[in-house]
Amino acid sequence: MATIIKTLEEIDGMRVACRLGSEVLDYITPFIKPGITTGELDRLACEYMVNVQGTIPATLNYAPPGYPPFPGSICASLNDVICHGIPGERVLKSGDALNIDITPITKEGFHGDNSRMYLVGEPSIMARRLAEVTFECMWLGIAAVKPGKHLGDIGYAIQQHAEKNGYSVVREFCGHGVGRSFHEEPQVLHYGRPGTLEVLQPGMIFTIEPMINAGKRDIKEMPDGWTIKTKDRSLSAQWEHTVLVTETGVEVLTLSAGSPPPPAIALPLLGPDFVWPAPAPAAAAA
Repeated sequence: MATIIKTLEEIDGMRVACRLGSEVLDYITPFIKPGITTGELDRLACEYMVNVQGTIPATLNYAPPGYPPFPGSICASLNDVICHGIPGERVLKSGDALNIDITPITKEGFHGDNSRMYLVGEPSIMARRLAEVTFECMWLGIAAVKPGKHLGDIGYAIQQHAEKNGYSVVREFCGHGVGRSFHEEPQVLHYGRPGTLEVLQPGMIFTIEPMINAGKRDIKEMPDGWTIKTKDRSLSAQWEHTVLVTETGVEVLTLSAGSPPPPAIALPLLGPDFVWPAPAPAAAAA
C-alpha cells in the first residue's frame, strides 16, 4: 500500500485530532501518582474522550488480524513493558516508570496518536535517565524530518543517540503513517542508515515513537496476546509524537499546553515550521 499524501483538508483534520490526543494526556497527568490503578487511568481517559471531547478511543476493542480485541482505551506500559500494556488492577507505586499511549478518533474519522512517559513518585536514576534519553531520541528523529530526506535518516538519528548512551532500540515495532486509518504506510523504523528507504514528501503524516531498552533489544510477547516486555526484564521507555512533513521542514501535530518542551539537544536542528510554545487549544470534536 502506498503512502498517503494528505490534502489540506485532511491536514487540518489531523491537526485537530492530534491536538485532542495530546490534551487527553494533559488531562490525566495530575492523576498519575502512587495509589491509582492503571485501570482507573483508563476509565478517566475514556470518559474524557467520550464525554468532553466527543471522540472515540481508537484502541478500545481494536483487533487487527491475529490479535484479540484490545480491552483498554489507553495502552499502559509499566517498567519492563515495552508497549501495548493492558490497563487493569495494577496499583502505581513510587519508582514506577509508565508510558501511556492514547489515540482519540474525531467524528470526522481522524486519529490523534501520541504517548508520554511518566515517572511516578521518586524514580530511580536509571529510570529517569532512560526516559530522558528516549525523549531526546524521539526529538532527534523529529529534527531529521525534512522534505527530500529519507525515512532512514530518522532511524539513524534515533539509533545513534540511543546506542551512544548505552541503550538498545526495539526493532519489532515502529512508527507508522496515520490519518483516517489508525495504521497506514509508511513504516517508520527507529534504526537504520542515512539516505535509505522512502523519500519524505510534504503532506506525509506519521508517528515517531522509539521504544528504547536499558538492556538488550530482545522482546517477549505475553500470553494475553498484546503485552510486549523486554526479554531480559530491563526497563523500557517510549515517547511518541505525530508529525507532518511540510514544504520546509516538520510540524509536530501532537503538541498542547501540557506537552514537555523539546530538549536542548534537538532545538537547534528543528526547522522554521516548528512552533513552541504550542498553539491555542483545538476545538472539541463534538
